[in-house]
Amino acid sequence: MRFKSNNCIALHLTSLAKAERFYSDILGFKLKSKTRTCLEYDTGHFRLFLNRSTKAQPPTPSFGVKSIARARKLLKGARCQIVVDRGSSFYFRDPFGNIFDVVED
Repeated sequence: MRFKSNNCIALHLTSLAKAERFYSDILGFKLKSKTRTCLEYDTGHFRLFLNRSTKAQPPTPSFGVKSIARARKLLKGARCQIVVDRGSSFYFRDPFGNIFDVVED
């Protein structure tokens, strides 16, 4: 099994309205899509996802895998905690407390 970084990073913020003003108006990032719970920006070298959350969290890097089921099983076996499971993708906490996103390529 191989995890490969992709060009996505997620931030979890409490106010998407304030975030949209900052990332669009101040930083000048191009807004690619917008929902009630997520903003997606093209920053040039990576896609930035801003997700609404009850509390702000550190950046969440994303990795692609060939089999999401195998990745889930491998990480659970390594005592990683699955934090959010969306079926076709999930967030996990590594043994050091860092959170990562895993998506199937």
